[in-house]
Amino acid sequence: MFGRHHDHWGRHEGRHDCSPRGRWGRGGRADDEGGFGRGGFFGGRGGRMFGHGDLRLVLLALIAEKPRHGYDLIRAIEEKFGGAYAPSPGAVYPTLTLLEEQDYIVAEAQSGTKKLYQITETGTAFLEENAVALKGIQSRMDLAAQAFSIHSTPETVREAVRTLKQALHMRRGPWSPEEAERVRKLIEATARQIVGGGDH
Repeated sequence: MFGRHHDHWGRHEGRHDCSPRGRWGRGGRADDEGGFGRGGFFGGRGGRMFGHGDLRLVLLALIAEKPRHGYDLIRAIEEKFGGAYAPSPGAVYPTLTLLEEQDYIVAEAQSGTKKLYQITETGTAFLEENAVALKGIQSRMDLAAQAFSIHSTPETVREAVRTLKQALHMRRGPWSPEEAERVRKLIEATARQIVGGGDH
């Protein structure tokens, strides 16, 4: 399906799972590995969101649109799924490294550890060679986005979750057992109220 490089990429990408945000139950919702029920929405072993080789084509196509940073690529895919799914950095960055090794992209070092990825002539030729496969992947992404939209979390809530994560990372000083317990209770109490619709 993905040309002569499929086996090489399949071995590498199989080690990095892409999971949807949140755990879904039965009835067409995603399982723990990111697929939609047994067998997966996109296919591939374990029902992962992207089949082997799919993620590298999606990333390459996004970079072909314009040069992007790794974080920008994650957010771009998240936007395509209406915020309901985003690939993990543990899947994206190793795939970007492999794209570099295959001379499909080049990375320009910028401030700090950030890299700006651009497509090469070899990468453009590879996209053209796999245009049919890419179109199929994008069609399946559109279908998944429609399925996710039924349960999509509003953008304002997603921003609040990002703020919470940032607050946890920015907290200064060591965590005492008492402080950790206080924060745990706050988060768990909020989680219970969300599940209960705010009635408890």
